[in-house]
Amino acid sequence: MIDHNELDAALRRCGSAWNAGQSHGLLCGRLTILGAEGGSVWLQQLLKELEPGNTASDDCASMLDALGAATYRQLAERQSEFVPLLPEDDATTSARAHALAQWCDGYLHGLVSDVHGERLRERLGQEPMSDIIRDLLEISRATVDDTSDDETNESAYAELVEYLRVAVQLAYEELADLREPTVLQAAALAAGSRTAADAT
Repeated sequence: MIDHNELDAALRRCGSAWNAGQSHGLLCGRLTILGAEGGSVWLQQLLKELEPGNTASDDCASMLDALGAATYRQLAERQSEFVPLLPEDDATTSARAHALAQWCDGYLHGLVSDVHGERLRERLGQEPMSDIIRDLLEISRATVDDTSDDETNESAYAELVEYLRVAVQLAYEELADLREPTVLQAAALAAGSRTAADAT
């Protein structure tokens, strides 16, 4: 996986309005809704802000491409290996909590911001998706409790990260049947194109 701080620095160098946590959350939201196609949609959304042809943009694009592929594999293989892209443990609890909140903000944007069909809207409003969306909205407002000691804050942060990890994997699996028609349609179109080509 790409390092959070390295990606964050690369995004800043190339002038992106997205930070590392937000961009990874956005990616996961797009993948949950669209499957592999969501990675391409996400990459295009982030890259359109970048100035083409300079080293910073090229490096950033390469990191984003690698992150997209790795994250899709984590979610699609369903081996419970998914990990949200967040700062390492040597960052302050406050900085990690802020990044966690931004990650959730990006994920929710990726999950609900586009125009959705009726079936998807219904599923997003039903359990467990409605609970996940509500919980992540709460986490997106998270801050460190200044009245608690460091150990308590660390424990609370760890619990939120673990909840987020499991919830995002669950959401991906929960919407698998709604992504499947897109895959089948794409296969049908490809088969139709081959048939037409053979006929000519």
